[in-house]
Amino acid sequence: MVAAPVFVCLSASGLAMARRLSGEFGNAEIHGLAGRAPGADAAFADTMGHLRELFAGGRPVIGICAAGILMRAIAPLLSDKAAEPPVLAVAEDGSAVVPLIGGHRGANEMARRLGAVLGIAPAITTAGDARFSVALDAPPPGWRLANPQHAKPVMAALLAGASARLDGEAGWLAAASLNLAEDSEVALIASERQVEGSETKLVYHPPLLALGVGCERGCPAEELIALVEETLAAHGLAAGAVACVCSIDLKADEAAIHALAAHLDVPARFFSRDQLAAQEPRLANPSEKVRAEVGVAGVAEGAALAAIGEKGSLIVEKTKSRRATCAIARAAAPLSAERIGRPRGKLSIIGTGPGSAEWLSPQAVALLRSASDWVGYGLYLDLVAKYAAGKEQHRFPLGEEEARVRHALELAGQGREVALISSGDPGIYAMAALAFELLDPETSPPLSEGARRVEIEVAPGISAFQAAAARAGAPFGHDFCLISLSDLLTPWAAIEKRLHAAAEGDFAVAFYNPRSMRRTEHLSKALEILKNHRPGDTPVIMASNLGRPKETLAICPLRDFDPEVVDMLTIVIVGSSATRAFTRGDGRTHAYTPRGYAAKREN
Repeated sequence: MVAAPVFVCLSASGLAMARRLSGEFGNAEIHGLAGRAPGADAAFADTMGHLRELFAGGRPVIGICAAGILMRAIAPLLSDKAAEPPVLAVAEDGSAVVPLIGGHRGANEMARRLGAVLGIAPAITTAGDARFSVALDAPPPGWRLANPQHAKPVMAALLAGASARLDGEAGWLAAASLNLAEDSEVALIASERQVEGSETKLVYHPPLLALGVGCERGCPAEELIALVEETLAAHGLAAGAVACVCSIDLKADEAAIHALAAHLDVPARFFSRDQLAAQEPRLANPSEKVRAEVGVAGVAEGAALAAIGEKGSLIVEKTKSRRATCAIARAAAPLSAERIGRPRGKLSIIGTGPGSAEWLSPQAVALLRSASDWVGYGLYLDLVAKYAAGKEQHRFPLGEEEARVRHALELAGQGREVALISSGDPGIYAMAALAFELLDPETSPPLSEGARRVEIEVAPGISAFQAAAARAGAPFGHDFCLISLSDLLTPWAAIEKRLHAAAEGDFAVAFYNPRSMRRTEHLSKALEILKNHRPGDTPVIMASNLGRPKETLAICPLRDFDPEVVDMLTIVIVGSSATRAFTRGDGRTHAYTPRGYAAKREN
């Protein structure tokens, strides 16, 4: 599967064209030349260097610019056309679409899609596409070419006028403009079996096989992979014809199953107990022992049969190793893995930072784009609204944090890709800890089976204390701590104990949740504790709305600080006894805590 492309534009008009076209690729990013294409997802200053970086990283590139710019940029990197990502050029006025590199690796198909949006014919120049309306080395999704090294001589023979023999069912080849003859020496073979290819014989494996597997918890991936490879070989079946690896949803988080799917380069799909129970009349080897363990009489056979539907059949019965089983079923027609069972599901817990684009990480952007569903407090979703196209949004008010996280987990448990969005860093006074608390079977009410098995990825963000420190200077140049003054979930006695410890330890301290309409005295109490261990000129930093239009930042001595001006959107930083502040010629005041280099210089 080709990754979503990156649109690269060098001007405002190019940016407008990129925005028009990017909707055709739901996860596409738009990168713009700094100062020339304002408002792009990411900015770059060095056009040639940026293009080379994207290409070297395997990212498909659609340049809204002259083809020559793209070719001069990537020419030094060209080496292996079988591994290079697609590169396309689109005229700024939309008059031309040219696939330059990777025609058979997705560029031609991208060009056709872009041409359809623009209402023009793409300039596709690869010989097979132009002559036969098909690329023999780029079969349809799900199909595998077993011997791609022989595609070039076969295509050369056909271009020279040779006919071809079509063995097996392959509608995409039958519909092409090929010269077909039953007695031809050149053969195009479609089969789920292991067949030897050659310079006159291309072998295609259609996605007809569903591989059902089961295993003990913690089964080594090597054992499961070896069992499957030996079983396929014993029955003369091609690994390239496997459409998906299937199992029961209890195993959705089993590492060995996902390792097998990655080894075969196919999706892993899962079925509920009820779905597998419906296959019991078709099982060749029902087992009461298996039923006692997982609630159904067969996992490997049942999953394979559930995947291929009523018209398919079991062709390899349950085969065992010490800790694993597998079975193989054949479908009556090529399978689309996306329509089989459900995937594991993924929850991405994303930190957006303060909300400004320059503080949003590329990892966070990629996860926001790839998610099908967004969950979060409405304000946080609004901060990243530019990436919201096509997303189903689940908005929650403040105060419903557990309901919010539980909802995100349950959505992911249905096989969706879900983004749980926090401002700042999700692991600092935010949603990541709550998500793991809900997943811990010893600390929370039970989740559904699917929710307990989801994949989790945490994308860090710039937290408020980091943003405030960066704006102020370097107040955390030495040891520091973070303390929330909210007693909604933590008793004030515990907070007060931590305040005394931080004061006595001489840490620089960042206060989260310093004040609200209900909690009007906590910040004052905290400052009184620190004043017993800090000089009056200790710098105090007050920052709010960092990275947003109403950003404010002020630095003043501890003795002069007025807690009454602080609200819930403010973070307060109190330096250690070593923290210093000074004002430069431009009028800006900076605070920093020395690391100790002065003493090192003196020695």
